[in-house]
Amino acid sequence: MQKYIDDFLQHLKYERNASEHTLRNYESDLMQFYDHIAPPKSNGDRRKVEIRAIDNLTIRDYMASLYEKKKKKSSIHRKIAALRTFFRFLCREGILEVNPAKLVASPRVELTLPNHLTIEQMVRFIETPETETVLGKRDRAILELLYASGLRVSELVNLNLHDIDFNNQNVRVKGKGRKERMVPFGDHAKRALQDYLGVRGELLVEADTEKVDPLAVFMNYQGTRITTRSVGRMIDKYVKQCADLHHISPHSLRHSFATHLLDAGADLRTIQELLGHARLSTTQQYTHVSLDKLMEVYDRAHPKA
Repeated sequence: MQKYIDDFLQHLKYERNASEHTLRNYESDLMQFYDHIAPPKSNGDRRKVEIRAIDNLTIRDYMASLYEKKKKKSSIHRKIAALRTFFRFLCREGILEVNPAKLVASPRVELTLPNHLTIEQMVRFIETPETETVLGKRDRAILELLYASGLRVSELVNLNLHDIDFNNQNVRVKGKGRKERMVPFGDHAKRALQDYLGVRGELLVEADTEKVDPLAVFMNYQGTRITTRSVGRMIDKYVKQCADLHHISPHSLRHSFATHLLDAGADLRTIQELLGHARLSTTQQYTHVSLDKLMEVYDRAHPKA
């Protein structure tokens, strides 16, 4: 079983160009299933698992154990999806003839979207960082760029200096599956980036030269590349400084970016390209607020409403 999991992860990494985040999630979900069907003994050994003996009843028993542990439906849905993809890979490799997870229905999960901010709230939130310090200028540049371009936080932290084209005001982004796309940014983001990059070198003065990442756009006070967790903590800090904002995450800025473009008349295909979505159906989830606004305008304007 372990060999098959390792082979699958290698397939994801080298053939499907999966990100490290995706690889960690798949490995965690598959190892949890492995722990369930063959719990490790005190010495670390496991009983041998015959992969062809795993059927839909085995997976349903695993699902039942997840429900008993009070796992969220969204978590169970993801774990079953991971198993379905894993067994599909084994079928493709000729190891299995039937995908046992295909016969198991995933729990229905209600679509939940991150909060979005109004344009006024967004402007005020972006202007929260004090730009008298290097880190304040960095934080302002991060918020401006996240909102101006709709980047995922993982894409933002992986940006290198040569990815930014100030002349054409766009940034080269490596998205999911390591697919590259060019995303524009506006004048406000341009000024914030230039202000930060003008003082970025100050972060390198006392940094450990062995740990410094000289290509990274956004760095912490140690001169190393900033992490997605650090960006999340930074946003939480500024949310607390804005009295009327609650439950705002880094992804909320991406959601606000898409929503405001839709409200201004941008078409879904364009927003799909900007966000780097492989499927239009993924982009369509962002339309719910715009549809609410559409109905509001309809009720106010139509004589028979």
